Parts: sequence; C-alpha cells; structure tokens
Amino acid sequence: MALINPHINFNGNAEEAFTFYKSVFGGEFSKVMRFKDLSGPDFQVSPDEENKIMHIALPIGKNTLMGNDVPEFMGRTNENENRSKIAISAESREEAERLFNGLSAGGNVEMPIAESPWGSYFGMFRDKYGIEWMVNFDPNI
Repeated sequence: MALINPHINFNGNAEEAFTFYKSVFGGEFSKVMRFKDLSGPDFQVSPDEENKIMHIALPIGKNTLMGNDVPEFMGRTNENENRSKIAISAESREEAERLFNGLSAGGNVEMPIAESPWGSYFGMFRDKYGIEWMVNFDPNI
C-alpha cells in the first residue's frame, strides 16, 4: 500500500521547526540538504539563501515528515491561510497527550485534547510555526 508523507513549506525557518518536531517525535533526520549543496553554474544560489533548507526529512513510524524553505525569488508562503492539517493517529492515549502537548507548546490550541463526541481522544491546534495539526487516539482501532 502507498504511504502519504506530508511536506511543509517554510519562510526560512524550516531547520528550526524540524529541530522542534524532532524534539517531540524523536528519531533522526534521514536527509538534510541545503541550497548550497545544489549550487552550480545551472543553479546559482544567493549567499543569503545558501544555508536555507532545500529538503529535510524526519521519519515518523512508516511515514516521513518532509519540508523545505521557499526561496525568496518564489515569494513567501502564506502560513496563516493554509487550512490543511497534518493528522496524527496515536497508538495510545498517553502518546496522544505527549504529542499534543509537545507540538502545541507556544502555538494556538483550536480544540483542546479531550474525549470527542465520535468516541476518540482528539485535539487540534496550530503550532508556533503556523502548521496545523490534529492528534487522535481511537481505542477501537
């Protein structure tokens, strides 16, 4: 079966955000490429963007969270207009609480994690980098 791996665009703080995500999820980055790693005659990078992240990947279970910094010549990413959410299916109520509390630190909680009307333990928030998350633990799955 195919896997779905979320990819997030950032305005110059991808490394900071992914270091934060790594502190919550654990693990190690499987790939970190900077724009300077691709710099050459056919792809020239300005000095102020050479250390920005071209691609970063953090394996989480069987999936991988990926991201990059958007180069200035492509314009800014409007983080507050992105209504897509990354959905996490936790394996336990304790894991759901740990992930919710860790990722929402410094962010804006939209729906506190609690028992939901549909029978799962669920919460929603926008993290301090503007990324929206849903955390869910369904004891019946």
